[in-house]
Amino acid sequence: MGKLQQVRDGLHRVSPTMRYLAPTTRAERSVARDAGLEWRRWYKTARWQRLRWSVLVRDLFTCQMCSKVELDTSLLVADHTVRHRGDADLFWDETNLQCLCKHCHDSHKQRAERATT
Repeated sequence: MGKLQQVRDGLHRVSPTMRYLAPTTRAERSVARDAGLEWRRWYKTARWQRLRWSVLVRDLFTCQMCSKVELDTSLLVADHTVRHRGDADLFWDETNLQCLCKHCHDSHKQRAERATT
């Protein structure tokens, strides 16, 4: 029977992070978040689309932070004034929603929410 050969240690070359398992694209990260949080599916329903539209119309397509009127609705967000954190009553409450432009939502509002968390 042959003698066993010692395998060279190559573990020092392996990266400590397992990037191949982590989602890499924006779409993959979104799918991973959706899988972990049940309430994220609510944003993909026709009911949410109707509620979002009613909030944009109610606020006359005007950002409630910077007062900019935006006719391109893809640049507007129906934002929850009080974070719902999965609470269905808060999520679907129209009085808990405001119209924000994407810039204000993604910068000023997010910064303020992180400061209070």
